[in-house]
Amino acid sequence: MRARAGDPPRTMPQKVLGGRCSDPQLRGDIVDVKVDQVILTRAPGRAFAEALALGLKKTPVELAMVYDGTCVTDAATLEASSVAAADLLQAGIFVARPGIGFPGPVHLERFAAPARLAVTDDPRLASVGGCGMLTLVVSPGQLGQALALGTVSLRPPRSIQVLLSGRLRPFVGARDLALELIRRGIGEIVQRIEAEHRAPVVIELAGPSARLLSVAERAILCGVAPQLGAAAAMFVSDEKTEVYLRDQRRSKAHRGLVPDAGAPCDEVVTIDLSAIDPLIADETGQVRPVRDLAGKTVHQVVLGGDGGMTLKDMLTAAALLKSKRVPPQLDLLIAPPSRQVLEVMAQSGALADLIATGGRIVEPDRRMLTGELYPPVSEQLSLRTLEPEPRREGQASFLVASAETVAFSVATGAIGDPRGFKRPVRVTVPRALPTDDVLVLRDRKIELAPTKRAQPDGIPAAAPAWDAPSTLELVQGLPPRGSVSKGGRALLLGSLDEVRYAAQAIDELRDVRAIIAPFIPSALVALFAGAGIAAFGADDSALETLKGQRQIGLPALGDDEVSSVVTVKLGKAQAVLSWLAVGEERRWTRTGSSRPLPVRPRVRSSVAS
Repeated sequence: MRARAGDPPRTMPQKVLGGRCSDPQLRGDIVDVKVDQVILTRAPGRAFAEALALGLKKTPVELAMVYDGTCVTDAATLEASSVAAADLLQAGIFVARPGIGFPGPVHLERFAAPARLAVTDDPRLASVGGCGMLTLVVSPGQLGQALALGTVSLRPPRSIQVLLSGRLRPFVGARDLALELIRRGIGEIVQRIEAEHRAPVVIELAGPSARLLSVAERAILCGVAPQLGAAAAMFVSDEKTEVYLRDQRRSKAHRGLVPDAGAPCDEVVTIDLSAIDPLIADETGQVRPVRDLAGKTVHQVVLGGDGGMTLKDMLTAAALLKSKRVPPQLDLLIAPPSRQVLEVMAQSGALADLIATGGRIVEPDRRMLTGELYPPVSEQLSLRTLEPEPRREGQASFLVASAETVAFSVATGAIGDPRGFKRPVRVTVPRALPTDDVLVLRDRKIELAPTKRAQPDGIPAAAPAWDAPSTLELVQGLPPRGSVSKGGRALLLGSLDEVRYAAQAIDELRDVRAIIAPFIPSALVALFAGAGIAAFGADDSALETLKGQRQIGLPALGDDEVSSVVTVKLGKAQAVLSWLAVGEERRWTRTGSSRPLPVRPRVRSSVAS
């Protein structure tokens, strides 16, 4: 996307959004932009119900896709409510059937397109930014608006530019580089910019060494954006992107995208790839050199899964483990990211090599990512290549490392530096890739077998209005699963992980009316607002006052669009909080829905002659 003569220099997010907005300069707290793609994976029935409420007949977006990620079924999952594929197809929405793979890598291979805007309900789709697509998480109401009307309302984002230089050394992979982004404190930079501008932050990755990374490797870097508190991450779209799309037989989808020279980004970070060592994220999420944990026994390994590994990584791991045997105490699970990767591994013999090692293949079920299937065992080390989901206190966690580090741990039974292998292996990724979308339903006239899951999930009842003061139970941290408060609750959360967990569990937290935390990303503020949950920021003094309190008195949230300062009552004490919603988000909070207001038809007046 080239800038027109006379236009000010723009960042990549500004180019994508500006070309889809009536105001290319993106002025205002909230702007309406045209959507190219809608990707639903977690609660498609809810978004579909919102779209039907807005009068959806056939979606106007370029592509709308639903991924059914439930591969392992039992009596309970078969009875779970969802939307019927026939209804989605009738509305022009494609359906990816179970077994196609995890949504992130599959969408990157088959449907993602550079310089486009996609909205989704799944933070893990941040990885498709590897091809230069801007992918943002929005509320169910906004997803319904995108499906029905083709537009959404967003805060214009700010940008951090990460410039890559140098070359990765042997046994150092893209996962190590992604962990380096966390270790370098990009998250703290995101928080500072959010606090200063009250706008979501997009991480732009560019620099002279970007061309050395494949699109799949770029996707791994973009996938860490939610962990950093960023709304999205995106790479430049260049010759490497064009070659990738050509190999996927989608060359027509290519568009070039680079930031303009002198574009107004808020921070520039330079990373030398040649200075990165093999890294590992421990159970607490802290990134450390692999050598710090060397010698610790590993009991479970998940190789693959979601966007944590590329096809090249899978082939490399298979080559490194050829003729090796899984240690007696270790359980090796092989989760090919996509059907395409599985087919290539089968054709090349890499899959047979991993099976001979002692690994077993698992289906690409979404619950593997959350730990519901194959959970880490308490007090035993589980090592994986995929991004962790947000964790709550007491939940089992796992370590994250690169394919090479994982392969070394499988070969030896303990964590160790992969440079302990005698020599690096060379693998060849085929250019002719299988691109048969046999598990994608597209035809509206297709005859489907009858299903009990015939009705879309309903729209939850609107949250109580904020037009009067309210007294809520104040909960320190996330509430116990299944607990309910009749009068409503406010959650005092201390970490970004807890805030992200609450955002993903909104449907389970129906009685929560307020979230209070030192940092809540702007994208999640909008998500909470769409459910009628007020998001408040608190400084150290306010947090200290709130700790130990059992109730909190919140004032009515009126129509004042200027003031963000809210004084809350805590018995005889008081605390000052900052209401983080802006513009239309405040109406969403008060009404409990981000659905757009109906447009009133103009009444023509006639003058009698």
